Amino acid sequence: MIGELGRRTSTALLVHSALIQAVTFLVRPAATYRALELDVPGFALGLLAASYAVFPLLLAVPTGGLVDRLGERRLMAIGSSVVLSCSAFLLLWGSSIVALVIGTALLGAGQLACVVGQQAVVANNAASSRMDSAFGYLTFAASLGQALGPLAISLVGGASIRPDTQAIFLLSVVMSLVLFATTFVVPAHVSAGRKKAVSAVTGSAVSLLKSPGVARALATSATVLAVVDLTMVYLPALGADRGLTAATVGAMLTVRAVFSMVSRLLLGRVSRRIGRMRLLVVSLALSTAALAAAAIPMPAWLLFGVMAVLGLGLGIGQPLTMSWLSAQAPAGQRGRALALRLAGNRVGQVVLPSAIGVVAAGLGAGGVFLASAVVVGGTLLLLRGVQLD
Repeated sequence: MIGELGRRTSTALLVHSALIQAVTFLVRPAATYRALELDVPGFALGLLAASYAVFPLLLAVPTGGLVDRLGERRLMAIGSSVVLSCSAFLLLWGSSIVALVIGTALLGAGQLACVVGQQAVVANNAASSRMDSAFGYLTFAASLGQALGPLAISLVGGASIRPDTQAIFLLSVVMSLVLFATTFVVPAHVSAGRKKAVSAVTGSAVSLLKSPGVARALATSATVLAVVDLTMVYLPALGADRGLTAATVGAMLTVRAVFSMVSRLLLGRVSRRIGRMRLLVVSLALSTAALAAAAIPMPAWLLFGVMAVLGLGLGIGQPLTMSWLSAQAPAGQRGRALALRLAGNRVGQVVLPSAIGVVAAGLGAGGVFLASAVVVGGTLLLLRGVQLD
């Protein structure tokens, strides 16, 4: 599946990818529920949400340099141990808003290290002809984990309005232990033979940004991820404007997520057939068209179809930009480039929704979708002259 790693190692990598996302999407809502139990003020919930992004913003580029020096498995092991420590900390001492903020910040740091390590395994080992497929499988596993985390909360919480957070944190400890153990199925020789390349290539994030295509790949990736966030936030508002029930809106979001997962499973096959560059252009064009269509009043059944098309388009964007960066980054700096992409994504998740929200403030939820279409359509201009195949 991934380069010369073999089926066992590839499976372990995909399990690791699913598990870190499942733990993340289990612990973050649980921390919010715990904060509600503590009756914290509204601003504290905002602080809790923001604390998760602090370390990824500050440490993304240094973490990328670290994986290029230490190797993927070591960084994945470090990240897994931090996540395990976070889960245990919240289980034993997560009884104040300060403790919840600390635990959530640790979770962000651990998740960053795990994801950078996973992506570096693919970038450094997948053959060029298989890279799209490999990143497609990796992001599919991540999407699966993002679905399993909330499902675990549903199973633990049952019909209660506020679930037993202590039980959820205990479950996160168990899952984190499995995550940590899975790391060691990935062989240590994954990054062997690269020390010479790493020592020969030095440079800052600024010099990396000057590499051909890197800045454009970062901008495209950040735009796509920000629009995914905007869809999750504003589709309920759009549904409310049009009299759609919460169950209908939830089903639409599920359809979007499922079609994103399907697109990632088929990514390698389609990319080899029509070419990486053409596929990226098609995915952005589909996303632009679907976002613009969503702004137009239509029957609910037709909006389901629009969400399916949007899921296909947005699902392709993330793994293809990973392949793009891996191909464009100089030898020995792929881990740093992928980490820089994660930092750029975080910035995009803050800046773009805020900017689009201000621009479309007087136009309602439909205006937000229309403005998003303009932004995604604008990224097509970034692809002019880029050769990805």
